Amino acid sequence: MAERPYIVGNWKMNGTRAMLSEVRAIDRSSQRLMKVEVALAPPYTLIHAVHREVEQIGVGAQDCHPGVDGANTGDISASMVADAGAKFVILGHSERRENHNESSELIRAKITAAVEAGMRVILCCGESEATRDAGDAEAFVTKQIRESLPDVLDNPTDQLTVAYEPIWAIGTGRTPTLDDIAAMHSSIHSTLVELYGEDHAAQVRILYGGSVKPDNAKELLAVDGVGGALVGGASLAAESFLGIVLAAAEAQDQ
Repeated sequence: MAERPYIVGNWKMNGTRAMLSEVRAIDRSSQRLMKVEVALAPPYTLIHAVHREVEQIGVGAQDCHPGVDGANTGDISASMVADAGAKFVILGHSERRENHNESSELIRAKITAAVEAGMRVILCCGESEATRDAGDAEAFVTKQIRESLPDVLDNPTDQLTVAYEPIWAIGTGRTPTLDDIAAMHSSIHSTLVELYGEDHAAQVRILYGGSVKPDNAKELLAVDGVGGALVGGASLAAESFLGIVLAAAEAQDQ
């Protein structure tokens, strides 16, 4: 597992320039917590503004189109978000899969486009409550990963992060048991070994996402195989997001 935990804030469809003060606070405090890699994925409209404000944290996008350019009204290509200052892009989030009917085949094409544009990818995966209750969670998630990832990545260690987000835990305040999280992260790691080999897979961080908050972050980040967190609502305010970053730093000391 990579040494530093990776804490990423996904702002989703939230944020205007009025929130840049939160960005500055997160960035300045992160400079004192160098044991943790911190990043934010604001909406498209703020990528450039956030990029200009920060000195330490990473800046990314929440999605990109698989095409380089063309007649795709309203879409944003990988090269465009990279040009705005994004260093990574979140792809395959359950809200994109469900609300926009995105298939794993489409996500694979987006990953290829993002990597070709020089960005790191955070691939999201996760199961519904019905799939979990049926006992099919690990099989579903590993199939999702196999179908979404390209067969070949030049350098998976630097190009790929995986985020496990059980759909039923996102924004609900519910989380799986720690044993369930450990089992899922182990299955994801095994899948990455099959795809890219042990040396690369050992360095790909697998994040947990789904109602991560300052009061549960420490125990979640202590789970074997958890290499960080993808944070939704709690990343919108510096105080709550930095509480998670601090928990990650403290976990490194133990």
